[in-house]
Amino acid sequence: QVRMVESGGGDVQVGGSLRLSCTASALDLDHFAMGWFRQAPGKKREGVAVIDLDGAIAYADSVKGRFTISKDNANNILYLQMNSLNPEDTAMYYCAADPYLSLTAVQALGYHGEFGYWGQGTQVTVSS
Repeated sequence: QVRMVESGGGDVQVGGSLRLSCTASALDLDHFAMGWFRQAPGKKREGVAVIDLDGAIAYADSVKGRFTISKDNANNILYLQMNSLNPEDTAMYYCAADPYLSLTAVQALGYHGEFGYWGQGTQVTVSS
């Protein structure tokens, strides 16, 4: 049974950094498209960063240059390094996976419904 558990969220001040982790079980990250999505209260879920099945990476414009997605295939962990955080980054962050994603990384940022597996989320709160 596929299970994904996020960790690393918390409270941070503007300009600070956090590294989110998503530990996956019963799936091989090397053969899954992976992504990070976030949802703030009252807002739609939005794509943050995606690695597609070809290994291509895409970021939302709002996080380009500040966030980095990466994978540790040996340990089945997906990471999201977040730097220069600002209050607009406050949200629940979710990792997602899918073995059959037919979209490119850029496309997948806008179609979270294409991902079949999700973690429970980790809260990130950025305060000024």
